[in-house]
Amino acid sequence: MKKQNLILVVSLFLVALSAFIVTGSNKNEVAYPDGYRNWTHVKTLILEKGHPLYEAFGGIHHIYANKKALDGYKAGNRFGDGSVIVFDLLETVAADNAISEGKRKVVGVMEKNSKKFKDTGGWGFEGFKGDSRERVVKNMDGECFSCHLSQKDRDYVFSEYRK
Repeated sequence: MKKQNLILVVSLFLVALSAFIVTGSNKNEVAYPDGYRNWTHVKTLILEKGHPLYEAFGGIHHIYANKKALDGYKAGNRFGDGSVIVFDLLETVAADNAISEGKRKVVGVMEKNSKKFKDTGGWGFEGFKGDSRERVVKNMDGECFSCHLSQKDRDYVFSEYRK
């Protein structure tokens, strides 16, 4: 009986430890924004050759906002926790005097959670490669937030709501 109790205790400990490891490793991750194409389209931007961020972000940017982020845009870029902003970055294809969308390069995500992301202005940042859920941000502070610092007065967000 003691052996069965010991096995039970050890098993419960291992399950709890596994749950802690899994949730602990994901605590600062930004989730993939399922259904974002059904959110409000805020605006579109095209970065062309010659722009300082062209190498990393050249192409067509479609900006989407969930309901909380839309409220934040309308309040003059004051976003509450739960706000999620997506930039859907696509290659540009130029043909017949028209520019159209090519392949998806990245789905960039900003998620507002003041407690979870207190070191980066309350925002978590992530990029998902192409049409996959492969994460591409290795260091959200250095790769994302350092650039967004220039927009501190606008709650670290570059885009504005277009009426």
